[in-house]
Amino acid sequence: MLFNSLPFLVFLPAVLLGLWLVFHRTKTRQNAFLLAASYAFYMAWDWRFALLLAFSTLSCYAMAIRVEEASDMRVRRLWLRACIVLSLAVLGFFKYFGFFTENLSALLAAMGLHADIPTLRIILPVGISFYTFHGLSYILDVYYGRIRTHRDVVDYALFVAYFPLLVAGPIERATHLLPQLKVKRSFSYPQAASGLLLAGWGMLKKVMVADNVAPYVDSVFSDHAAHSAGAIALAAVGFAVQVYADFSGYTDIARGISRMFGIELIRNFDFPYAAKTIPEFWSRWHISLSSWLNDYVFTPIALGLRDLGRHGVFLGVMATFLISGLWHGPAWHFVLWGGFHGLMYLPYIYSGKGLRSLTSRKRQGRTPSEYPMVALTFAIVCVGYVLFRADDTHIALGMLGRVFTLAPGGIPREALAVPLFGGILFLVEAAIASEAVQTRWSGDSLPARGLRQAVYLVLGLLVMLFWGSGSQGFIYFQF
Repeated sequence: MLFNSLPFLVFLPAVLLGLWLVFHRTKTRQNAFLLAASYAFYMAWDWRFALLLAFSTLSCYAMAIRVEEASDMRVRRLWLRACIVLSLAVLGFFKYFGFFTENLSALLAAMGLHADIPTLRIILPVGISFYTFHGLSYILDVYYGRIRTHRDVVDYALFVAYFPLLVAGPIERATHLLPQLKVKRSFSYPQAASGLLLAGWGMLKKVMVADNVAPYVDSVFSDHAAHSAGAIALAAVGFAVQVYADFSGYTDIARGISRMFGIELIRNFDFPYAAKTIPEFWSRWHISLSSWLNDYVFTPIALGLRDLGRHGVFLGVMATFLISGLWHGPAWHFVLWGGFHGLMYLPYIYSGKGLRSLTSRKRQGRTPSEYPMVALTFAIVCVGYVLFRADDTHIALGMLGRVFTLAPGGIPREALAVPLFGGILFLVEAAIASEAVQTRWSGDSLPARGLRQAVYLVLGLLVMLFWGSGSQGFIYFQF
């Protein structure tokens, strides 16, 4: 069930009415109802997915209790490792089994060996990468003493399966979300109005910007040999607009819906294309995943390699980005994309400046002297997007080869208007839909209510106007 689908337009009001009119009296009833709604939402794709979700939830829940109760450190580590191995084994089987068997067969064939390796047609459960990371972060936080186990299985199951973030994040931490699930929530009109406004902006990004840029991007990436270097470069910029409007739009919808339920989700984007360094870009883009990888992957690796100094930091960064690439999909072009971004850290690591100073997010506008660095960072990100968006490594390298050799080719004149129009809309939307505007319009004064109603009307008309015009699924659902 997609957020931009008609069934969801029936599902969401039903859940809102059920929560605030029927199941609102106690925290237990609220969470049990939201948990049932979350499983119904997930089963709309395939009822079998819910069985895997329940298994993943209960196994991490039980093993976290064993970790907390064990007095022997060796036993604690044993239960932690068992949970990590089990979670990654399930993720690996469903997401990477075909990838590994295919590459193993190719490797053996290159060595002159012919092995009959079995192949399976495995359906990839939607959102498995996201809810696996939810469970792993929980047990790791319990192990490190950041939180205590939560013994209410309904609350914990809702933390893992909460439907606004279940299939494409943001990746929540137990330290942030579970405390909100432990208390009874009350309906708040200003909070619900603010959530509706945020969800409306997210839907507008998706249906008016992302879905209208997608046709041109798809046409170039599907037949790059017929397009010029300029067309490919324009498609890379178009994909930058598309993926940001699509993914940040999804996140805004998820945060807005959750706010209507009285639950705040973490912010996942902070104007990433305003970054002037690659480290800063990653502190602004997909913040929940970047911070997760930093805390649970990079930091342990860097600590283990601290005797190597900056070399150890670089190895930790590279390992983290390669894992990030593989997390996005079982294909070598994703791994290459991760490695590319890891290499882009090289000059910053050996420049003598700390990575923390390079990831500082400047709230105010950039000065003219910073524009060249912002443009260079955006160009680097767009090169990476070619690796990310292409269907395979061969196509990605072929496209980049055509760009950097200024290859001639055709470009549909009528298609030029699509990314340019989408880009203009994106810039206008980004300027208007800032968090400052969100807070200013969330009040309950008469002017605020009047302005908010006018905005709702405009948003509703625009969404209805663009709804269904080439509407597509969200990009990050495939991960």
